[in-house]
Amino acid sequence: MSNDTPTTLPQFRQVPASHAWAWTVRGFQLFRANPAMWIILWVIYLAIILPLSLIPLVGSVITTLLAPVFAAGMMWGCQAVAQQKDLEINHLFAGFKKNTSQLISVGGIYMACLLAVAVVVVLNMDSATITAIKLEQGLTTEQADAMLPPLFFAMLCIVPILMAYWYAPLLVGLNNLTAGEALKLSFTVCLKNLLPFFVYGVIFTLMLLVAIIPFGLGLLIAVPVMMTSLFASYEDVFLLPAAK
Repeated sequence: MSNDTPTTLPQFRQVPASHAWAWTVRGFQLFRANPAMWIILWVIYLAIILPLSLIPLVGSVITTLLAPVFAAGMMWGCQAVAQQKDLEINHLFAGFKKNTSQLISVGGIYMACLLAVAVVVVLNMDSATITAIKLEQGLTTEQADAMLPPLFFAMLCIVPILMAYWYAPLLVGLNNLTAGEALKLSFTVCLKNLLPFFVYGVIFTLMLLVAIIPFGLGLLIAVPVMMTSLFASYEDVFLLPAAK
């Protein structure tokens, strides 16, 4: 599993909003095929990523760079289940064996974009407001009002960044695209399917709210289903089969 060679860009289609529910149902079916292993994979991921995130200064950098690598591994697991093959712990680490450099590049570009947005927001805030936030002090009404424009700008920027990131690890992993190709294609696909993705977002927002009620234990199911439903949307939207 060492081939990093990009392949032809997969074709995609525009689907109606009703498909968002179909993605959720299909995702639950993929989860139900081996729920214990999906939960184990999620727990292993948390056991790795949470300690790394606590490393001073570089923790968030490391976890952001590695997130697409693990996400691609999850997608290989989804592909295996969809093909009625066994889901294995090794699937979680498959991204460290194939297209690793491109997957890390996805994380790097994503992190750079978020950092750029953060820098612009900070540059548009006055020093008193920044100091108050650092010291966790309450903001005055004037300071709070002054923060609204840069925060609104940040929201406008983050949405397209998330759209570009959404399918990127999957496209790099399953279709051998470069990081740039994957990010661009992911943004285009999400833009063409804004309505179903909006409905999908509403569905999972409600699901996550319910999942956190029983001491957050429902997240052990909700988060893996979110991953499997992402793969389900990929099956539905993209016309060409994933590269093996």
